[in-house]
Amino acid sequence: MRDRKSTYGKCPGEESCPVEFTLDIIGGKWKGMLLYHMIEGPKRSSEFRRLFPTITQRMLTLQLRQLEEDGIVHREVFQQVPPKVEYSLTAFGRTLEPIIDSMKTWGETYGNDSTSGWTGSGEVESDLYNERRTASNHRYS
Repeated sequence: MRDRKSTYGKCPGEESCPVEFTLDIIGGKWKGMLLYHMIEGPKRSSEFRRLFPTITQRMLTLQLRQLEEDGIVHREVFQQVPPKVEYSLTAFGRTLEPIIDSMKTWGETYGNDSTSGWTGSGEVESDLYNERRTASNHRYS
């Protein structure tokens, strides 16, 4: 695993924050989307480039390498001509599947949809959101 910050932002009553740790692993401009597409099965670099035409090869390599170093992604090189490399989720990486699915659901709910309650100004006009926010504030105060 990559070297991590020795201390993360503290969560109340926690020595280190598990949310910060998780975001450190899956955070990054492309990591979420890479993980989402690897849930479907192994992918080659060229497949990612087709899915994300604006990603540079350098950035793709960096993001995949970090996920590999963290034990989330397995890189398999097939000895053939031309060489073939596939990226897939490890068993440990598969443990992120429910998190990625939840993020997808959240994005569908609060994304660019006029019925989501998101106003675009940083305000959410949703009773469900406001109820959760109030409950969350009580939990961490």
